[in-house]
Amino acid sequence: MDQRIINLYDSFTHGDISRRDFLDRLASLTGSTTAAVALLPLLKNDYAQAAIVAENDARLAVDRVSYDSPKGRINGYLARPKAKGKRPVVIIIQENRGLNPHIQDIARRLAVEGFLAFAPDLLSVSGGTPPDEDQARELHAKTDPKDITVAAVAAVPFMLSHAESNGNVGVVGFCFGGGVANRMAAERPDLKAVVVYYGLQIPGEQVPAIRAPLLLHYAELDQRVNAGIAAYEAALKANGKRYTIHMYPGVNHAFNNDTGGARYNKEAANLAWERTLAFFKEQLGTPPRAA
Repeated sequence: MDQRIINLYDSFTHGDISRRDFLDRLASLTGSTTAAVALLPLLKNDYAQAAIVAENDARLAVDRVSYDSPKGRINGYLARPKAKGKRPVVIIIQENRGLNPHIQDIARRLAVEGFLAFAPDLLSVSGGTPPDEDQARELHAKTDPKDITVAAVAAVPFMLSHAESNGNVGVVGFCFGGGVANRMAAERPDLKAVVVYYGLQIPGEQVPAIRAPLLLHYAELDQRVNAGIAAYEAALKANGKRYTIHMYPGVNHAFNNDTGGARYNKEAANLAWERTLAFFKEQLGTPPRAA
């Protein structure tokens, strides 16, 4: 697909342009409004593809739970192996579409690997994630990012106190959630590992507070996010932080989202996921896989 179209869609999904402007510009690139409308399904997320691990997978126990935060009660999606026991925790921080089927599937993928996986619905601060993707994106845009971060940070002590937590808690965040994960790293010194997928960086003055090792995944064609890498890396180096950066050549922002149409890149997504699992197992401990 024409990279100009992907860049245009990326601008739209991150709120840089309105839906009307997006469709007008897309029609200009494709030659007609009809062609633009026909192209939309190739750009939008298709959640029918989300179930890499089925929600009724017999190996897993899946629950809807909630916790208290300074911004009110936050709902969430908890997945874990059916066999009870102490295990490391991974908190999954959503993209700018809330707790959707893709993020739930990420939780199940981690649970199959043996982790206690929790995906909070951070749009709970605004009433909860709507089922429609466009409505979820619009609600996210209206929600104060600071409120979302406060709600996300409150998930850490909640999971630390879970009966099956072994006290080792990590975070993985995607897109908007990657930026939140970076902020959580600075705000929660008790985190043991933080993985960021193409997330915005935090200011250099916040870097000294980071204690957890970082695994940072970036997409070569993601100019918006990549603009902050050099300054972030310089601050991490200057403060002696443990971090690893992987740049995935020729891929776009959101390359990991297998429901995300043209931006998804299977090869890069698989490699990043392998690295993510290896990192969590190294930093949090290797739990027995669900059986």
